[in-house]
Order: sequence, then C-alpha cells, then structure tokens
Amino acid sequence: MNRALIVKIIALTVWGLLLFAPFLFQDVRQIEVAARICVFIVLVASYDLLIGYTGIVSFAHVMFFGFGAYGVAISMKHLGAGWGPWFLGLGAGVVVAAVMAVLIGLLSLRVKAIFFAMITLAAASVALVLASQLSSFTGGEDGMTYSVQSVFKPATKILTDAEGKVLQVAGVRMNGKVLLYYFVFAISAGLFWTMLRIVGSPLGTVLKAIRENEARAEGIGYRVVAYRTSVFLIAAVTAALAGGVYATWLKYTGPETTLSFAIMIDILLMVVIGGMGTMWGAVIGATLMVLAQYYLRDLMEVAAGATANIPLLPDLLSPDRWLLWLGLAFILLVYFFPAGIAGTIMEGRRK
Repeated sequence: MNRALIVKIIALTVWGLLLFAPFLFQDVRQIEVAARICVFIVLVASYDLLIGYTGIVSFAHVMFFGFGAYGVAISMKHLGAGWGPWFLGLGAGVVVAAVMAVLIGLLSLRVKAIFFAMITLAAASVALVLASQLSSFTGGEDGMTYSVQSVFKPATKILTDAEGKVLQVAGVRMNGKVLLYYFVFAISAGLFWTMLRIVGSPLGTVLKAIRENEARAEGIGYRVVAYRTSVFLIAAVTAALAGGVYATWLKYTGPETTLSFAIMIDILLMVVIGGMGTMWGAVIGATLMVLAQYYLRDLMEVAAGATANIPLLPDLLSPDRWLLWLGLAFILLVYFFPAGIAGTIMEGRRK
C-alpha cells in the first residue's frame, strides 16, 4: 500500500471519530477532549504552513490565536450573547491578527531566521503582558467568562419528539451542547480542508521552493518577501479563526488558555510529533498530544496502583511525574520517527 495513503487513512479515521464523538464518547470530559483536538488540528496545521512548508520559525502564532479568542470574548461580554456581537468580535480579532501579521512580515521577514524568531517572541510576550494587565478591558489574569448564543445552551432543544421533549439519538440528547460541538467541528474541518487545498496548489509549490532554496526562488523571479508575508498572513488569520471558535466553546478566555507560551510549546511539539511539512501529520500530532495531556496522568495512576507491591515502580509511575514520562515518550518518538510519525511513514524510514 502507498505509504502516503496509510497516513491519510489514519488522519481520516481520526476525523471520522471526531465526527461521531458525541455518540461514541458521551462523557463531558471526552467531548471536551474531542473539541480541543478539532481546534488544535487547525492551529497546528496553520503553524505547519509556516514552519514546515515555508521554513518560517515564528513564536507569535499563539498571539494570533489569542486575538481571535479575545475578540469574541470581549464582544460577547460587553455587547451580549448574539450572532451580531459574535461576528463583530471574530471579525475584529481577525483584522487585528491580519494587520499585525502584515506589519511583522513586512518589517521582519527580510531578516534571518533567528532574528525573526526573536522578534515574534517579543511580540507574543507584549500581547501576553497587555492581556494580563488591562484588567478593565480583558479581565486581566483572571480572564473573563461570558454567555454564548442561546442556540448553543444545553437547555436548547434541537430535535424534539411528538410530546415536545428533547429527542435522544443513540442515547445522546439533541440539545445545544451537541450543536455547539458540531459548530466547532464543522469550522475546524473547513479550515483544515482549506489549508490542504493551499499546500496542494501552485502557491504551496512556491512555498516549498522558498523553503528549500530561498535564493534560487528569488533568482527565478518569485518575490520571496511577498510570498512569505502572504503565508504569514494566511496562517495568522487561520489561527485567529481557531481562537474565536475555541472561545465560543469554552465560554471563557484568559491569558493561560489563549496566549500562554506553554501553548506555543505544545504547538511546536505537535508539529514535530506529526511531522513538519506533512499537513496530515497535524491531525496525528495534535490528537496524540491532547490525549496525553488529558489521560496520561490517569493511566499512570492506574499503573501505579497495579504495581503497588513492586519496589520503586509506584514512585516512578506517580501521576505527579506525568511530565517526565511525556518527555521520555517524546524522545522515543523523535528517535523512532525522526521526520515525525507521518513524515517517517511516508518516507519509509525506521530506525
């Protein structure tokens, strides 16, 4: 079987599980995990468009994610929980992200990689500080909670039976919570499909050429700065849209959930795990990382209980050491899958 086809089958299987997640995984926490995977697939794929396909190292991607989230949050907090404020807030967040992306692109993409990375890191740090200190506007370090559209509230009946009661399908109540999940899923799937089209288009070919040899691409007539600025803009707008959707799902926005540098590290890890320059790898990397963040502690707690009578093992398997084991798992993944899981499978390389 074609190796690229194997990767696509794995990724499409993940999307299939996400499509039926409310019916397959009915626990509240499991649905939260599924929604987070949807959003982070988009976030990771848009970042891979930069680092994997164009060779741009940026630490400001989480800043654009935060712009979209705060745009929706501020608008719905102060203007009400309607579609008008939602579109207004999302639009404002996207516009701010786009303007910042163009400014950073035009002013900084002419410099070499490490200097550009430092500039984006500084910009992201400024955004985080401002969000934490402008308490009257952003809620400060505590963030802000708000109501979302009434159609997304759990009490809303989406489908009813003859008696007017909420209809259940496979044991799942067809209410606003389910509709909100499919709202997140549909937008995430649409954005991911759009990025697949981009990397498969002539634009994607030019981006790969710039990544491989910027000077040669410039020499044959491509305006490298214009292309790099354009892809930076596309990635920023996509991240802002993902942030707005995630803010709608959480009904809460704060520095730690949308602007934290820890999220940027997670995005980098997801890209590396899935494979840089493999858009399908974003699905694999985001899924594995989110599942580890939510369930590795639980697995370790079970393992510690099962080995309670064995010396040292319960201490090593303590749930408090889950980050240690996550780091070891990441090292093993990098060793056995040097080009990421998707990249290594497609290239047929195994150690």
